[in-house]
Formats: sequence, structure tokens, C-alpha cells
Amino acid sequence: MGNLLYLAHRLPYPPDKGDKVRSFHLFRHLAAKHRIFLGTFIDDPRDEIHVEKLRESCADMRVARLSPKRARIGSLRGFLSGEALTLPYYRDGGLRAWVDETIRKKGIDAAVVFSSAMAQYLSAFPREKTLVDFCDVDSAKWTQYASTRPWPLSWIYRREGERLLAYERKIAATAAHSFFVTENETALFLRLAPECRGKASAMCNGVDADYFSPRHEFASPYADGEIPLVFTGAMDYWPNVDAVKWFAEEIFPRIGARHPGARFYIVGRDPAPAVRALAGERVVVTGAVPDVRPWLRHARVVVAPLRIARGIQNKVLEAMAMERPVVVARGCGEAVDAVAGRDFLLADGVEDYVLRVGDLLDSPASRAEIGAAARRRVLGRYDWDAHLSAIDRHLNAEP
Repeated sequence: MGNLLYLAHRLPYPPDKGDKVRSFHLFRHLAAKHRIFLGTFIDDPRDEIHVEKLRESCADMRVARLSPKRARIGSLRGFLSGEALTLPYYRDGGLRAWVDETIRKKGIDAAVVFSSAMAQYLSAFPREKTLVDFCDVDSAKWTQYASTRPWPLSWIYRREGERLLAYERKIAATAAHSFFVTENETALFLRLAPECRGKASAMCNGVDADYFSPRHEFASPYADGEIPLVFTGAMDYWPNVDAVKWFAEEIFPRIGARHPGARFYIVGRDPAPAVRALAGERVVVTGAVPDVRPWLRHARVVVAPLRIARGIQNKVLEAMAMERPVVVARGCGEAVDAVAGRDFLLADGVEDYVLRVGDLLDSPASRAEIGAAARRRVLGRYDWDAHLSAIDRHLNAEP
């Protein structure tokens, strides 16, 4: 057991959204073998109640409060400094002082950085003792956003993609090792940063298959007689917003014409105005729910029509663990270690989505067969500790 500095851009608890699911499980895995010194941000006041619970598992902990509105304004300093706007967004003097003091006084043996922006706090720490969990290639995400937005946002996003990639390459080239959420994401980064070959690898996500299990009993949140199609996720996240708008406006009306009892449920916290505007007689926007599992367990079909997404989606794994048939956009589904057509269905566009979802709604046997295969795949391939053990050998720990 060593002294480990763990820096995360968002409080890694509770595991209720994509990045926090991964950062929490990584934290839990590391805390089982090391004394953790955690430096992190809170960007949502609702997370304040969880700080003390997390502190119980830490040797020491520093939480910086981040106001997204003020941070966005502060990030504009990047235009003057020439750096990616992401870096000043996550810059805090108090957190930096705590990191420096912790390194100086606590005998830190290694540092694990969750999200590239947090590497800026380790300028005084040996890079050969630093591991970086990039999760996704965030620079590529910004570049992808640029192609979907009008000027001047397209220019800002394209610049962010270029500047952030330069920073990612610098960090990965000097760190002991870097990790990405899938083999495809690793391959993408190595195409963009060939000098990092041999210093980056995949560390896949998992799913808590005991928690997300169809063996738990849940009352249905749906009305009798309706046919619920479900999307889950943080609904202020642009790829999710784009996904539900596309599905609700272009795909669902055609499914609904064939299946009059169908309703589309958008389940997740903080729905953006564009998401709230979708609500109507046959589209339901729930906002935050205390437990997403009943909504998954009683869904007829779960959809993940993400056109702008990187890496593996926890929402897909969770639905698969709950034995639900999932229809996944091809770009999202290719990141899942599963067999398309057996464990889930892929859809390329509007016509494909209408066909795949419609066929599932017509066939209870197909829904049951795909759902059962999905859970078997999750149980066999998506154990958290098995995947996260990839980091252990780089920390000189027993795998």
C-alpha cells in the first residue's frame, strides 16, 4: 500500500452520470490498495451532501467549488494565453496549493489523473510517477462538435480541439502511462499522437451487475397499456440532447404511427431547454429520478441514438445488465464488446432505427432473447475490477 494522489475534475461520487461512474469505480479500486489523497471539484451543489461519505475513504481530501458560469467566463483567459479553454476552466489556486503541499509533505508515491485538465496541477511532480486516465479523446469530441455548430461556435470548438490535442499529446508523452476507455479510442489517440505508441492502452468500463440486475423487484413507473421506449442520461450533456431531439423529432413519430401505444421517455437530470421543449402527449421528460433501474427494468426497448459520442456509454451497459433489448447507434455500439444482432441491435439512421425498434416491439420473443444475451455478455465481459486491474502493474501493485 502506497500514498496515492488522485485528481479528478468532478467529485467521484455518487456514480450517477457517465464520467462519475468511471471515476468512482476507479477511486474505489485504488482505495482498496492505497492511501488516497483526493483533489477534486464540485460543480453541482447537490453533490455537497456526499463529500463527507467520500472523505471517510481518504487519507486527506481537498474539494474546490466550481461555478460553471464563472468558470466559463474565466476560461476565456485561454484566448489570451493561447491554451485550451478547458485548462483555465479547471484552474483553482486553493487546489493547486493543496496539491503542492501534499506532494511536499505526504510522501506521495504516485499520482493518478482523471481527465487531462487535472494534469496541470502536477508540474512539480515527477511525470514518470504519473498515470493519466483520459477516458475519451476529448480533443476529438470538440472537433466533432465544431462540425455541428454555426460560426463562431464552430471556430471556437475547432480551436479547442486543436489546442487540447496539443496538451493531451504533451501530457501523454511525458506520463508513465495513459489509459482510454476502449481499444478504438486508444487507436484514435495513437493516430493523432503516434509518438505516444507503447505508452497508452485501453482500460475498459464495467458495470455493477449486482446493482443493475433484473432480479430486483421494482414497481413499474409506466401507465398500464403503454409501450415505453426509454433513453437515460444526463440531459444537459450536448450529445444526449442531440440524441433525444433526433429520436423524438425524426424517428419516434414513425414508430408511433405503427404502434399507437408507444411513448418515448427521456429519463435523466437537468434537462436542457431543448429537451424540455420535446415534452408532449407522447414524449415524457422526467428530469431527475431517485433510481433509474425501474425505468430500465420495465422499458419495452431502450434506445441510445447517439450521433455525437466518444467511447463506451454506461447507459448501454446498464440497460444490458437489466436484460433490456437496446438499439444503439453504430458509432456508439462499435465501442461495446458485444455481438451486434445477438446482444444488442445496431442502427445507422432513421430508417434503420424505425425498423429495428419496430421489429422488437412486434416480437416479445426477440426482446427476451436479446435481453438475456445482453446480460450474459455483461456478466462475462464487464467486471469493473477485472478491467481496472490494468492500472495496478503501473503502480507496482499486485494485479
